[in-house]
Amino acid sequence: MSEQLSVSAAQDAEFRASFTAQQQRDLARRLTTFLSQYSRLTDSFIIEFFTENLWQTLPSTWQAVLQDISYPQTAELLLDTSYEDKRYPSVWPLSLLAFRATAHALAFPRECRPDRGGVAASVKPDEFLENQSQSSLLGHIFRKHVKPKKQHEIRKLGMLVKQLCDQTGCRRVVDVGSGQGHLTRFLSFGLGLSVTAIEADYTLAAMASRYDGELLWALEKEKRKKDGPKLSTHSIPRHMAGWVNPRASWEGFIKQLKDAHHVIEVPQASSAPMKKRRSDLTQISHPEDPSHDSKSGGSCCSDMQAVSEPGINPEESRLQDYPDFVLTGLHACGDLSATLLRHFVCCPQVRGITSVACCYMKITTKENPTPPGLISPPSPPTPSTESFHFEFGYPMSCWVRGLPGHQLSYKAREGACHAVEDYVRRLREESEQLRTHCYRAILETFIRDARPDLRRAGIQTIKKAHLLPFTEYARLGLPRVGLPADLPLDQERVEAMLKQQNKVVVYFTLSLLLAPVVETLVLLDRMIYLEENGVDSQLIPLFNPNFSPRNFVLVAVKPSRYED
Repeated sequence: MSEQLSVSAAQDAEFRASFTAQQQRDLARRLTTFLSQYSRLTDSFIIEFFTENLWQTLPSTWQAVLQDISYPQTAELLLDTSYEDKRYPSVWPLSLLAFRATAHALAFPRECRPDRGGVAASVKPDEFLENQSQSSLLGHIFRKHVKPKKQHEIRKLGMLVKQLCDQTGCRRVVDVGSGQGHLTRFLSFGLGLSVTAIEADYTLAAMASRYDGELLWALEKEKRKKDGPKLSTHSIPRHMAGWVNPRASWEGFIKQLKDAHHVIEVPQASSAPMKKRRSDLTQISHPEDPSHDSKSGGSCCSDMQAVSEPGINPEESRLQDYPDFVLTGLHACGDLSATLLRHFVCCPQVRGITSVACCYMKITTKENPTPPGLISPPSPPTPSTESFHFEFGYPMSCWVRGLPGHQLSYKAREGACHAVEDYVRRLREESEQLRTHCYRAILETFIRDARPDLRRAGIQTIKKAHLLPFTEYARLGLPRVGLPADLPLDQERVEAMLKQQNKVVVYFTLSLLLAPVVETLVLLDRMIYLEENGVDSQLIPLFNPNFSPRNFVLVAVKPSRYED
């Protein structure tokens, strides 16, 4: 059994009402049935709008009522949930109304309570009303080097992690995928927690350590001005450069946390700010640091070859000596979120978890075990990691794995990462950026004409493409796929396709309507996985979705391993 989670109103967070196990399973069944019925929409690529004649794949009754609606009407009638009194320019078929209503009903609500009002709410939270770049609720020392979106996220998630620590009696936190250490610093220096941060990119981990030094220097300077006591360093975070292997066991994960050879230590506060040179970092492990549990010191590795998980099975007694902690990951990419959830379930030391996922398209599945963008290990897997049974990132639960139609294509998962609220704003403002999809779809037709074997080739972003005439856009894009910039273009054909821009936008909007539904299935599958393993969980729309699109936090707590 799991301890009951609670959140104070002052935390400014809303725990989604708990589902019973049966309600979770029933919702999963409805989701898979609905998504499999409309898989053509979730699996289609908008750049193939003309080459695959996507508009004609819609029911003829849908085509008739959607082909002439304006961009603001598209936003209001299809995507926006805040308008209850909708005005239709014509009578819509019941099948289209049912499609829209079902999509909205099945998706988890994305708005946190104070921001209710859907996409009509302010783009930025109230904490940025006085200054668009600085959160009024976050101390200035935690805002340095941090963009407004990240300020909003680290403050809200940090407070939630602190609450879990208080509830579980844990003072230790492990922050996986910590990047430049913004959340880590707030947890350590702001909330007084003992934090170990793991980041696969050595450069980012070293940068986090440098930023810690800058913060220490700023705090020391302020204390000297006030003639206060010298800064205590008991909560200085521990940064590790290392890759969390999804194929490794939880024992290997604990061994990685205990390994002192991959630690990048922040220097003690000095009389001058840190320089932006790696040579200025004291890259050693300090055994006297109370955040360390390993008794071995030594230099940190100097390259990524040295940071992969050692292939040594730790002794059970050493593993049991590692203290309890709360696990967190802010926008842990792809399979990393699933890996952390599995470690939470299996590892007795992990008492609680807050998981914020992103990059669903990088999740491994049985149908697509190596999706584009999948992060590779820094070195070949060791025999010990290969011997551990590998499980895919989706589905995690036995229940969803057994449902007909549970499969989610790469395109469906990629679509779930789109920012629905941002697109609604573009539609309402009738932004010129809306023509970009039409431009790329037109270009795809000429690419296929010249090279039938070249399908959905990446041309990367063309700067301010929406401000260019199509001919200039094509001139810049064609060479990026190996075709001449002066490839002849049939202007009459181009003009005919440009006139269908509204249809391109409407079709993309229909597919975008399903994005929150796909995300709901991915997250619900994780909730069911936890429930199957005896752990209750709750899902919180913690961040403002207009500001931070991947705003759900999956929260779970286990009873103490010392309890019966």
